[in-house]
Amino acid sequence: MDFLVHMEVARIEGGDEREKQLREQEAARSRELAKEGILLRLWRVPGRRENWGIWRADDADRLHDALSSLPLFRYLTITVHPLASHPNDPMRLDRTSEAPISSKLSHG
Repeated sequence: MDFLVHMEVARIEGGDEREKQLREQEAARSRELAKEGILLRLWRVPGRRENWGIWRADDADRLHDALSSLPLFRYLTITVHPLASHPNDPMRLDRTSEAPISSKLSHG
């Protein structure tokens, strides 16, 4: 199941060195989650301490386990939006040809 996840990062206690350490740990854990196929995409919001991501987990409990494993978890305000497929999604597969609709549009 895919989830659209929004995170806001609060001020990190403990000074600049503590923040640097936590951010390095966060980057390492994010890479692990990506390798596991849980964190699929991540975008930052320019000028803000926020990000949006596409996450994949079997269910909400497993997503929570992944999110709570983040070193910055205690500093995050997280909003989760479960995603369902949409019949008009341009990236869905066309059932007759098994090719993405977007490739049919770009190739004529």
